Amino acid sequence: MEVKFWGVRGSIASPGPNTVRYGGNTTCIEIRAGKELIILDGGTGIFPLSQTLFPELPRKSHIFITHSHWDHIQGLPFFIPIFIPDNHIHLYGAFDPISNKGIEHVYDVQLQYSYFPIREAELKARMHYQSLSPGQTVHIGDVTIHTVLMNHPVTNLGYRVEYQGKSVFFTGDHEPPYNLCDKNDKDWQDYEALVVQKTTDIDDVMRDVDVLIADSSYTPEEYKQKQGWGHGTFDSCIKMAERIGAKRLFCTHHEPTRSDDALEKVFNEALERCKPKPSLDVQLAQEGLSIKL
Repeated sequence: MEVKFWGVRGSIASPGPNTVRYGGNTTCIEIRAGKELIILDGGTGIFPLSQTLFPELPRKSHIFITHSHWDHIQGLPFFIPIFIPDNHIHLYGAFDPISNKGIEHVYDVQLQYSYFPIREAELKARMHYQSLSPGQTVHIGDVTIHTVLMNHPVTNLGYRVEYQGKSVFFTGDHEPPYNLCDKNDKDWQDYEALVVQKTTDIDDVMRDVDVLIADSSYTPEEYKQKQGWGHGTFDSCIKMAERIGAKRLFCTHHEPTRSDDALEKVFNEALERCKPKPSLDVQLAQEGLSIKL
């Protein structure tokens, strides 16, 4: 199994001289497992990924969307295989309880004349949609994908991809669950039990993963001002990786206003603070980085 990062920024694409080393595209991860192509999220990074696929076309592409915020779907209309006959595009993602619609709504909204010059009906590829529920398992050839509900202001599915004894887990956007009640509140204990249960449910799906790719948008100081926005910190990701026994942790969803130099600075400060166990390899996700398992 091979994993490649095509987009590692959060919120909005941030191209320019200050983001050259780690990249300015928003979230997109390519996984090759035998003959299968698995793509996690369709941020702007999916466009350069698609440009590498011409020698393989036509083919099947399986795109798993963690959630429908713009930085995770805004590249989907520019995924080149959708315009070429005989390609099969399988799009997976959560049912949206707000709109009461399935994952097909992601393309349905974006491919309207008000926002894009080509309608969905004009696409040349065969489009297939599968809305997923938390806890559902998907099988694609010899690849198994497990889903779990993460903690974010919109329904966000974390994905564990397994192939030939190797595993990768991607959180999408995730903030460690926390108790909204004050400790003196009579409901504190009940909510604390829910927090513990939700954390356990997520940990169980992540357990002993070879590669954990996690949302580490903020420093602890920044998080104080942004609690509830649905994102983690470098420190919370390291703690989570150690708790679930991950072998490698890649911190991603880099804050878009942070330059490469600033990113390395806050990351190194987090390593100094947290002092990860020698058994855990912690790195910054980097556009173009490829990992073989």
